[in-house]
Amino acid sequence: MEENTIHNEESKKVTEKEQRKEKLNILREKGINPYPNSYDVTDKAIDIQECADKYIEDGTIISVAGRIMLFRVMGKSTFLTIKDTTSTIQLYLQKDMLGDDFYNDVVKRLIDTGDIVGAKGKIFKTKTGEVSVHVSSFTLLSKALNPLPEKFHGLTDIEARYRQRYLDLIINDNVKEDFLMRSKIITTVRNIMEDHAFIEVETPMMHPILGGAKARPFTTHHNTLDMPLYLRIAPELYLKRLIIGGFDKVFELNRNFRNEGVSSKHNPEFTMLEAYMAYKNFDSVMELVEDMFYQTSMKIFGKDSIEYQGDTLSFQKPFRRISMVDIVAEHTKLNFNTIETDDEAIEMAKSIGVHVDTKLGKPSKWETMVLVFEEKVEEHLLQPTFVTNYPSVISPLSKPYADNPDIAERYELFIASMEISNGFSELNDPIDQKNKFEIQVEAGKKGDNEAMQMDNDYINALEYGLPPTGGFGLGIDRMVMLFLNTKSIRDTLLFPHMKSIK
Repeated sequence: MEENTIHNEESKKVTEKEQRKEKLNILREKGINPYPNSYDVTDKAIDIQECADKYIEDGTIISVAGRIMLFRVMGKSTFLTIKDTTSTIQLYLQKDMLGDDFYNDVVKRLIDTGDIVGAKGKIFKTKTGEVSVHVSSFTLLSKALNPLPEKFHGLTDIEARYRQRYLDLIINDNVKEDFLMRSKIITTVRNIMEDHAFIEVETPMMHPILGGAKARPFTTHHNTLDMPLYLRIAPELYLKRLIIGGFDKVFELNRNFRNEGVSSKHNPEFTMLEAYMAYKNFDSVMELVEDMFYQTSMKIFGKDSIEYQGDTLSFQKPFRRISMVDIVAEHTKLNFNTIETDDEAIEMAKSIGVHVDTKLGKPSKWETMVLVFEEKVEEHLLQPTFVTNYPSVISPLSKPYADNPDIAERYELFIASMEISNGFSELNDPIDQKNKFEIQVEAGKKGDNEAMQMDNDYINALEYGLPPTGGFGLGIDRMVMLFLNTKSIRDTLLFPHMKSIK
């Protein structure tokens, strides 16, 4: 029964599309261009609504354009509701005003919902007080061949909405509002960075060497140079070259690409803010990041808290800061400071149900601690929390503590059980950095497809001297998820990646 219904609906769409194509041909036969090059718009729908009384008093003739959303023919009169980028406005078309032939042969027979039209005329209010345009000139601007979804059903299928975002935006007003909010958030973040005296830069999107983060890359090939290239997984090593070159504070707000799975929190291409500041460490970075969330919340919502999926998230400063060792002990009772051997760490992890993969070799106790953290702790981190002091073994670009080389001056910020930001004091010892790259290279040879490659030019740059530097990355899409109160990253992306339809 359901398949028959779907088939009937598809047949109905095909039939209506063919009817619209026929109308298109008739319009052309009548000498009417269904796709003119331009149209002079003097007012948006919201302007007309707000200035209606003045326009009525002055007898102002306005020109407006938009997509037909409602169409009601009432004999010698027709009411259209059109929608532009700001709002909707009603058009009142009369046979006497537009002429018998045009009204009967074009307006009533050849115009459909979904068409984009332009109209000129004076403003008036109907008996019910609705602001309307009494149309004296009417122009078809774009004939729509595909019919819009039915009024009472709309576009509700989530996959169809993501695949046909253009249609989603036409039908669902809240979706457009969400993406206007995303734009506002990004503008706010960019302004905050500039207020902190950062300058925005652009670095390459295609890298000859895989580095800047541990992740699987997308690979391509440059034909002329006959060399492999990688879509960047992070701009880190290029941005730090600029600090070496003499810039004090730089940031880039742009796309990264990682050949990973698609989920409610992951998309293969995503927007990242990455920034570096000379003569600072990860403490200063944490202060900047928490200030960014606080200021963004205050500037957009006028308060330092937001509602997210039924919980109130507070951006009051300072955010909680706790070491990974301590927060793992807090949630699991396992203290990795007192665990002495790698084997003991593995056994303790298994005792609480954490699987430890040894295919690429036995993990150190610190690597096992990270597994325990990811499986047993992350989900509990609702309020903004800086988890600090990550193991150096998983932080090859981070600076270790002078008195404890096993632990790096690194944090990850978690909000609503999601990692939102990663930052650290940057490793600026070229010898130590080269050794850590070599470890990554060996890991790659053993099958680690996320391992970094040796970047000799970056080592050469470090040998000229990188000042003490703090840096961070912040996932813009996940930040937007919080402020839009959505559980899926796809709701923050105009065109999320989808599996191809065969």
